[in-house]
Amino acid sequence: MSKLTDWSFRNKAAVILIVIMALAMGVVSYLRLPMEFLPAANNPQITVTAIGPGYDAKAMEGQVTDKLEEALMFAKGKTVMFSSSGTGYAQVNLNFDAKTDMKEAKLEVERAVAQLPLPQGVMPPFVTHYNTSMIPIAWITLTFDGELSEQQKDEKLKQFQTELQKTEGAGVITTMGQSALAIHLTPLTDKLAELNIPLQSLMGILQGRGISASIGEREIDGAAGNMTVYDEVTSLETLRGLPVAPGIKLSDVAKVEFAKEQESISRMNGKDAILFTVSKASDANAVTVGKGINETVERVKTDIPGIEPSVILSTSDSVVSSVNSMLREVLLGALFATIVILLFMRNFRATIVTIVSIPLSLGITLYLLQLSGVSLNIITLGGVAVAVGRLVDDSIVVIENIYRRLQKEPFSLTVIKDATKEVAGAITASTLVTVAVFLPMGLLRGTLQAFLLPFALTVAYSLLASLLVALTVVPLLSGLLLKGTKEKPHEGSPRISAFIRWNLKHKAVALTIAVVLFAGSIGAYIAMPKGALDSSSAENVTATLAFPSDTPRETVLEAGKELEAYIMADKSVKWVLLDSGNSADMAKQGAVSSPTQVNYTIDLKPDVDADLFIANVKAQSEHYPDASLTVNAIDLMMGGGSSTINIDITGEDTARLDETAQSLIAALNKVDGVLKVQSNQEEKKPVYAFKVDPAKAAGQDVAMQLQSLLNPLPVGSIRVEGVNTPVMLQPAANPGTEAALKNLTIMTENGPQPVSSVTELSRTEEPSLYYHKDGKTYVRVTAEAEPSKLSIVGADINKAVNELKLPEGVKLSVGGASADQMSDFADLGVTALISIGLVYLIMVLAFKTLRAPLAIMFSLPLAAIGAVIGLLISGITPDFTAMFGALMLIGIVVTNAIVLIDRVKQNETSMPIREALIEAATTRMRPIVMTAVATICAMLPLLFGSHESGSIVSQSLAIVVIGGLTAATLLTIVIVPCIYELLFFRASRKERRVAQQSLAPQSAQ
Repeated sequence: MSKLTDWSFRNKAAVILIVIMALAMGVVSYLRLPMEFLPAANNPQITVTAIGPGYDAKAMEGQVTDKLEEALMFAKGKTVMFSSSGTGYAQVNLNFDAKTDMKEAKLEVERAVAQLPLPQGVMPPFVTHYNTSMIPIAWITLTFDGELSEQQKDEKLKQFQTELQKTEGAGVITTMGQSALAIHLTPLTDKLAELNIPLQSLMGILQGRGISASIGEREIDGAAGNMTVYDEVTSLETLRGLPVAPGIKLSDVAKVEFAKEQESISRMNGKDAILFTVSKASDANAVTVGKGINETVERVKTDIPGIEPSVILSTSDSVVSSVNSMLREVLLGALFATIVILLFMRNFRATIVTIVSIPLSLGITLYLLQLSGVSLNIITLGGVAVAVGRLVDDSIVVIENIYRRLQKEPFSLTVIKDATKEVAGAITASTLVTVAVFLPMGLLRGTLQAFLLPFALTVAYSLLASLLVALTVVPLLSGLLLKGTKEKPHEGSPRISAFIRWNLKHKAVALTIAVVLFAGSIGAYIAMPKGALDSSSAENVTATLAFPSDTPRETVLEAGKELEAYIMADKSVKWVLLDSGNSADMAKQGAVSSPTQVNYTIDLKPDVDADLFIANVKAQSEHYPDASLTVNAIDLMMGGGSSTINIDITGEDTARLDETAQSLIAALNKVDGVLKVQSNQEEKKPVYAFKVDPAKAAGQDVAMQLQSLLNPLPVGSIRVEGVNTPVMLQPAANPGTEAALKNLTIMTENGPQPVSSVTELSRTEEPSLYYHKDGKTYVRVTAEAEPSKLSIVGADINKAVNELKLPEGVKLSVGGASADQMSDFADLGVTALISIGLVYLIMVLAFKTLRAPLAIMFSLPLAAIGAVIGLLISGITPDFTAMFGALMLIGIVVTNAIVLIDRVKQNETSMPIREALIEAATTRMRPIVMTAVATICAMLPLLFGSHESGSIVSQSLAIVVIGGLTAATLLTIVIVPCIYELLFFRASRKERRVAQQSLAPQSAQ
């Protein structure tokens, strides 16, 4: 590495040009880098969703889910298949291995699904594959002027949708709460019976109407002309006047009126609204598309009169805000690092030399990110924010050594070059060690790798760039700016020297204290509950109010509006969006839910404590004893702050599955910290089955007649005000009791008869939700845990599961938030072990010995002491980001020890080991403290600032890094010399004996 320094002095003009180019490339790259909220992460999962209005869960399972599973069972690359069947919907999720080409997999699934014959009334299934680029970038509400007719509203709605779709880069646009205009024919059963007109006459009311037919060409009045016949019903009055029988009009036997038909309900701040969710195309820039959507909305306000569109939430704005927020924290970190250097060096020119490394390193980093195809997002900027304090470390060590040498020796370029070469090995090793910590992130699995790899690349690029700057630009600038520097020589503190000498003589005291502190910190960490990601600063919250499946729809919506009013009355709420029901548009995105469920999306005002708000909303559950109320913070990266733990019960015998589920629920209810336990088998819905007597009637005839009696039927369409409007025949019967069901009249061979004369009616209680894994039924028990005690509750649940006596053939598997947390922690644990191995290997290569690097490695447990103390003092619950901070400490902490031991090795050529340790600790105290304080101060904005949802750079990460680095810095000077001398105790003892023997004759004289 010293050759780089020599080269920079031989090519000063080239270095200056490279510096200018690096800064320019950094600016250009910053302007060109696509701004995204999160890195591109391709989820290896495909979702198939089918909607069947009116079908119960059992029917959807047998007639839809089973067929889908059979068709997809042998999809190429599939690892596991899960499915759920509920009232009116079926959904199949296929997981694929990481090597699968997901575009090919989606095409294969689409071909397989397209060939399936599904029951009448079930919509064609929708196939969806997700990645982070599909995160919606805008939510838009649309309202209409009250003077518009329904036909005009429908026309303007289509115009608005078209304008949105024209926006450059716009991808999928889904609609919620949209109502379609229809004409309802409600039979007047008394009039039909009185006039002896069959219901079938109403079904054919539009048959043969609304045609346009050519009847040939004839010469008329001497000219050839074409002849056509057309018949068009264009108004409600015309439809009412159509004949049903001689002398009898449609209006005589049926009520004819306009009506709205809604698949789903959407409300914004208590008012009915249509909600548009806009996603961007996979290759589009989120910020550019977001601006385009905003411009489109503003333009159509004047271009399409009578509508009032409004963008209620734009993630493109969040992207800009997140990037600017992170950039601000980076600049604040750089400012704090500058102040620290100035205070220690007390020389403005030396500070300028050091600080140059920050913009230069960032410029090179941005250029390399652009070359790597990495976007500018909160993850990559988080990497810069974390690394900014470390960017000046190498430069601090170099400039401090140069400055110290110049205080003792006359200024010359040779002194500068020699001073740089003295520390080149140490800073190269320490930088490579820090970079090596992040290399194993490439070995992580799936989405975790997709998020952490850009972070690792950002840190690696910035640190390698800072090393290059420290070895080339810093010595060159020192030669230019430090010429003529006259300062008082810096001497190490005699007190520090005396303390280190005493410490080396009494190693047992220092090592015992260190062991006790380390053991105590490990015990404290184990006893700490590990929580889900901190959601106190979240800006968005989701809530779900779920009723039993047999609850009437009107009751569900009434309760939903009541809770909506409570949420709206809270002063911390900016807006609340309510939605309920399933729609074809939402099914395209794989979003289906129970029709007896109401969902809320809540936007909170800035600086609101989301945890407090969530607790207040959860407290409302006492007003809805029959419903389940869940409230969670939204986290775009981690899928929300969910603390739900799933236990899946698998086996062949369904009776044993139910028995095991009941035993498990009873066991989990006893676990402290479990808020609620339920299973999908608990929720039942009555199913009424007509068993047809084959000797008296044909099942198909009975089914068709009952379907026409009990369900709306399309009978055609008419064109009203230029818009095709469907005409729906409403149910002729509305039985409210089991007796009324039995007395429904159908046509049989013996004429009109009650349906009970040819069928036997039975009532059963069936589950409203069925789960399959790889085609086999399983029962899912869900336990909602206290979020702050997730790890403890998860461990207790695992213990309860293990103690449960299972029937033969039944197995249990724990999943959900607790398992995900343990999996993430385990992945980071493996990554940490690999990182430690790489760190040790690099140091062995640098020092060419096994023992010296081993002494350096003892700085790692010292960091654990500070990290745990920091968490205890702050009261922050350790989460995934805290663990990530611990991983980062591996690379940061050993840097100080490397700088110390490198000086020891240099000293050993002319000093005994103990004297070498004392001199090194005294001399390197200043650069070690400077680099540590600079890194800590650079992270202060992360500690006290706000953090974007989805970011792995959080307060808990900052606490772990600051606490660990503080403790490691203080204890490295004390403990590492003791360990080092112990590892070389024979040589050190021999040197001390020789020194004593040589001193003995002198003292005798």
